[in-house]
Amino acid sequence: MKVTEDLTKALGRKRGELNISVLELARQTGVSRWTLDRLLHGQSENINPTTLNKLNGWLYEHV
Repeated sequence: MKVTEDLTKALGRKRGELNISVLELARQTGVSRWTLDRLLHGQSENINPTTLNKLNGWLYEHV
């Protein structure tokens, strides 16, 4: 699935609000820190649907 700019911004913004590292975000979401790093730096265009569900679920829990 295609990664949207909105998802990338939302992850970065929420990570900043919670003041957590990429490692902590990986722990909380269950997504690899390498995948998160690529996403947050805009280097990944496609993402596994399971990964997308994990990230969306995490964002939903932290609204």
